[in-house]
Amino acid sequence: MNLLQINLQDFDPDIAREFGGGASGMDFLGVPLFDAQSLWTMLIRFVFNFLVCWVIIHCFYYKKANRKDYYFTFLMFAVVIFLIISLMENMKMNIAYALGLFAIFGMIRYRTETIKIREMTYLFVVMGLSIVNGMALSTSYSELVLVNLFTVLIIWLLDGTKLLKHTAMKIILYDRIENTKHGKEDDLKADLIERTGLNISKVEVGHIDYLRDVAFVKVYYEPIDGEVNTIDTITKLKDFDN
Repeated sequence: MNLLQINLQDFDPDIAREFGGGASGMDFLGVPLFDAQSLWTMLIRFVFNFLVCWVIIHCFYYKKANRKDYYFTFLMFAVVIFLIISLMENMKMNIAYALGLFAIFGMIRYRTETIKIREMTYLFVVMGLSIVNGMALSTSYSELVLVNLFTVLIIWLLDGTKLLKHTAMKIILYDRIENTKHGKEDDLKADLIERTGLNISKVEVGHIDYLRDVAFVKVYYEPIDGEVNTIDTITKLKDFDN
């Protein structure tokens, strides 16, 4: 066995690639100009992550909420977070660093509109999947597909079907204050059903103004079309914003 054969046996492509010995193209300041394997890996994972997030946002969230602003926001979160995670893989990020990204967005305060729990849930799902898909470089594609498939399936069961019955809530400024008295709950409910046409299941009486003979009542009802009403709880004109 000659010296050349010994050198070939001791050659480790992973070690050579780490120290630049396996680079096949030109580089600039120690950074390769083109790495086909790394590029294809990132593109495949990017397309996969984008499609999964798009299905979740378009087929489950947007179908009920019909909010284009959140549609755009969720997709951009998915794209940017995935690119940040995947392009910083060489920094050997740990779980604490990855979860620290959630703290960055947790400090953001949206002053124009309060983000409801449903939107926050979908935002968390999109961010979480993007981090998983960007960091799981040592995970097989079958495991990655299974994790994303489980997430989509659970969302479909809980939000995309009638497994959980959705009950909406609306605040009404009520003018027939005599029906807010104790013992007239049935009259109050019947009057609200007749005037609103909603399938009301429960009524709660809140602030009562005897000077103007009005009261705030909160009604719980089953939506006719199953869609989420984003302005149910608005009671002031200045809070109305499309």
